[in-house]
Amino acid sequence: MNVVMNKAKQIEGNRVKPLIDELFKTKEELEQGGGAFIESLMKEALNAILEAEMEHHLGYRKHAVEGNNSGNSRNGKRSKKLKSDNGVIEVSIPRDRNSTFEPMIVPKGTNSTGKFEDAIISLYTRGMTTREIEGHLRELYDVDVSPSFISTVTSKVEEEVLQWQNRPLDSCYVVLHVDGIRVRVREDAVVKNKVFYLVLATSQRGGVDVLGIWNSDNEGAAFWTNVMNELKARGLEDVLLACVDGLKGLPEAIQAVFPSADIQLCVVHQIRTCCKFVPYKDRREFCQSLKAIYGAPTLDMAQEAMRKLEKEWENTYPAAVSSWVDNWDKLSTFFSYPVELRNFIYTTNKIENLNGLLRKNTKNRKVFPSADSVRRIFYLNIKKFSAKLSKPRSWSLILNQLAIKFQNRLKMEDMMQ
Repeated sequence: MNVVMNKAKQIEGNRVKPLIDELFKTKEELEQGGGAFIESLMKEALNAILEAEMEHHLGYRKHAVEGNNSGNSRNGKRSKKLKSDNGVIEVSIPRDRNSTFEPMIVPKGTNSTGKFEDAIISLYTRGMTTREIEGHLRELYDVDVSPSFISTVTSKVEEEVLQWQNRPLDSCYVVLHVDGIRVRVREDAVVKNKVFYLVLATSQRGGVDVLGIWNSDNEGAAFWTNVMNELKARGLEDVLLACVDGLKGLPEAIQAVFPSADIQLCVVHQIRTCCKFVPYKDRREFCQSLKAIYGAPTLDMAQEAMRKLEKEWENTYPAAVSSWVDNWDKLSTFFSYPVELRNFIYTTNKIENLNGLLRKNTKNRKVFPSADSVRRIFYLNIKKFSAKLSKPRSWSLILNQLAIKFQNRLKMEDMMQ
């Protein structure tokens, strides 16, 4: 497909008539046009791309002298009906005399427009605006596709996002990771920084899945209580452990809705926070003292390392040390879990890695037009990167230990699904 796209953009001349962009100027007019208008745009676009593919296949434009005695030529067209969300579209597929032309945009055996729409969705997933996608298609295929049409294709994702955000959940998850990603969103003609939060869950089968995307202008205990209650309404009854990075009100909200849940503060975030109080000249030595704490094999040895930290550094950097002492109960939770699971739960690296992929794939999008557009693009990227969310190693060994530790709280039906 890439070869065809690259070659097609080299074909000179304007081969395709404008795609009725002037018929509908506003969103209201587009909505009045309905499926018939979208069907017309789709048909024009697909026919234009099929012609571009045939020109690349033959190596010359229609009626061009280069085609004389070339050994192959056009041989009419055949009609093909394709299903789309707006009805059935009939396109004209060019034929060649040698019967060697096989279109890529509408492959043999295809009975829907999915590939073309998927191409638009793929560009949208990478953070391109509707105007940028329009320009991209024009450059590659010399075909005009209106931004309104592209918006219609991408907005179909909204229903998919809604279904995904409200899908049923397992009754019990082993670990929840919660973290946020900050983006710039235009709201009421003003560009604002907004944080969108993801909840990543590890099931009893060891699978890792994103449960949803949330954002609010007023994050706090009330916001997080609503999020947790939403998860509960979708079927979640119990959480063994929640790993968080100190988000205000989140630990309290989790334990209010799921009172049996353990809370683990992210050790990596804790290290970053306390090191703000330590000058660079002492930071390496101070971090070595911290490593003796979170890297200890047992809770007793970790507590001994904590006492040593207080003795060596409390007078020099009291704020850094007190941040560990004051939060010790939630920083040391992971010591009661299997050794194989500790590295997985005392950091939010798993969800931060996912957020890193989201940032990388949307970095060209400086400002999003709305919060809904952020959720759409994040959702599409989460689908794309879901295969990278691998389960912790030695999961069977971990699950056996968890079954002993939590006994009646693990659900057999969740393990078997």
